[in-house]
Amino acid sequence: METMSDATWIWYPGDFEIWLGNRFNNRRTERGAMFPPFWKQDSHWATVEFRREVNLSMPEKVNVRVDGKFNFSLDGHLLFGEPSEITVPDGRHILSFKVFNQAAPPSIFLDSPSIRSGNDWMVSFEDKIWIDEEGVAHGSGTYVPAGCWNFCSPDCPPSLFRLPSRPEDAVQEKKISDRSVLVDFGRETFGYLVLQGIRGEGEVGVYYGESAAEALDREHCETLDRFVLTGCRDFTAPESKAFRYVLVDLPESMEVSRFSMLYEYLPCEGKACGSFECSDETVNRIWQTSAYTMELTTREFMLDGIKRDRWTWSGDAIQSYLMNYYLGFDCNCVKRTIRQLRGKDPVTSHINTILDYSFYWFISVRDYYRFSGDADFVREIYPRMKTMMDYVLGRLDDDGFAVGKSDDWVFVDWVDFPMHKRGVLCFEQFLLARSLEAMAECARVLGDESGPDYAAMARHLLEKTDRIFWSQDAGAYMHALEPELNPQITRFPSMFAIIYGYASEEKKKQILQHVLLNPDIPAITTPYMKFYEMEALCSLGKQPEVLEEIRSYWGGMLREGATSFWEKYDPSLCGEEHLAMYGRPFGKSLCHAWGASPAYLLGRYFLGVEPTSPGYASWTARPSLGGLAWMKGSVPTPYGCIRIEMDAETLMVTAPEGIGHGKIIADGKETGIEGGQTIEIFK
Repeated sequence: METMSDATWIWYPGDFEIWLGNRFNNRRTERGAMFPPFWKQDSHWATVEFRREVNLSMPEKVNVRVDGKFNFSLDGHLLFGEPSEITVPDGRHILSFKVFNQAAPPSIFLDSPSIRSGNDWMVSFEDKIWIDEEGVAHGSGTYVPAGCWNFCSPDCPPSLFRLPSRPEDAVQEKKISDRSVLVDFGRETFGYLVLQGIRGEGEVGVYYGESAAEALDREHCETLDRFVLTGCRDFTAPESKAFRYVLVDLPESMEVSRFSMLYEYLPCEGKACGSFECSDETVNRIWQTSAYTMELTTREFMLDGIKRDRWTWSGDAIQSYLMNYYLGFDCNCVKRTIRQLRGKDPVTSHINTILDYSFYWFISVRDYYRFSGDADFVREIYPRMKTMMDYVLGRLDDDGFAVGKSDDWVFVDWVDFPMHKRGVLCFEQFLLARSLEAMAECARVLGDESGPDYAAMARHLLEKTDRIFWSQDAGAYMHALEPELNPQITRFPSMFAIIYGYASEEKKKQILQHVLLNPDIPAITTPYMKFYEMEALCSLGKQPEVLEEIRSYWGGMLREGATSFWEKYDPSLCGEEHLAMYGRPFGKSLCHAWGASPAYLLGRYFLGVEPTSPGYASWTARPSLGGLAWMKGSVPTPYGCIRIEMDAETLMVTAPEGIGHGKIIADGKETGIEGGQTIEIFK
């Protein structure tokens, strides 16, 4: 007998993420002033209809909880009032609930022995359904499967969602003056400051800092609060903030016995968590710090940095997704972020207003399907992929190239050298081609042959890009195509040509020599593009060089006292110079998601695990010590963890039960492995 799943709150798909994203993105403050994002923010549908056909062998009473006002129709007949319980007669019936809520996504929770709200319900924001005299529905309303998550309590609708928290103590309290205390929590953290044992009343000033210098600088710290406290014994700040240090200024009439915090976090929803340990203690600390950085930046959504922006950015998020697939494998957070970034139709601008970030969004959907095998999500998001791609294709130039228009931001990367960002950039064409390939793959998954031939469009664009931008003399792809500009070579297009498999074997050799290992090509100084530079080198078998760079670059941040990885790191800077960015002394985020890429690199290219068909229906393990004496670790999959142990003499791989066929590739030999097996290879 089929077992029914528990009832859950349901809503129009994407609406909860859009609503929550608006709350999320508008929590950013700068020195106490709110700072909203500068791109379009959509809203949820205010009225939606939930509909399902049922066939009961006996009458059932259904418990009803609704977030909003509603009416209920049985077989097209409107029933009286807004009951908390309805009785559905035996037989075949069509149930319809229309829910209105302007403040939060209209949602509903239904529970009975055989009628339970879930994604088997259909939902529409239109009203074009008619019921004939036989109770059969007709019409042209656009119904889609309802959205849901793990809201399984009838008393906790989605509008009450809040991340959990747990108490944590400060590690040190230092008096700065009679009325000021500097509180140190030991490492970068995120949550709510708590004042305990308050005696007296008055205004409290709070200055947050990722460094002690920032917290102590009342005039320039990025984040601050002021609270007027009267008649309270304990007080918890109403908004969560990022900090390691907090400077608290107390009024003359107040004493506080203890400072602590509530650490706010997202519980891991994956079936298994990744791990990595090796013979090099510095590399171990780097992996652990990367994992902690991702823990801090994986919240309601995957955000950029926890102190300053606290926004969702598509370019940042695609890297977070990839790290997540080797850490917590939290598919729900990935889907929430993809939905939130996309928003609703009509499309009026690029995602985050950035040309390249629209492309990363398409690519992220393809990546998600490759790792998860979740075709239902592809089916849900594909219509919005098509309208987004229509917008992209409508803004190509006369030669079919992607170009930044006057109202677009062309980002590429933060660089310390003059770089062209207008006109036709080779880097953008490779991202567009990959986006078209993502569209083609999603269309194949869904059997959609009604749209353009995206695969052919990608091939044509790649042929043209290769012909125009490749310089045989330079052994590299040129950066920009503009007659009035001096020829420029950057690392960006060439390394993406390698990562995406667009460069031939001969061109890969030239790129390695003339670009990636060439100190005369301007260096990449942000962890953002270091991610792709290191991936390109790993894909060319340069793990020993990558390991040295991981030790040097990310290890350099640890040597500067980092407890999470930074938005940018320049080894030539000293002391408090590391804290400045955007012309502000503390503008840099010291906990930034794109800083955590070793978590991905060590799992993907050292443990060497990747899916070769969606959802690990097939996969490979191609481990590489890269100069380490030994390593061991685990890579999460939908079925549990693939475990790798390796030293100079032995390789052992364990596959979880239920996973598809795998291949172990070592020393040029392939060995098959099935779910539930452990294979040991002696070299």
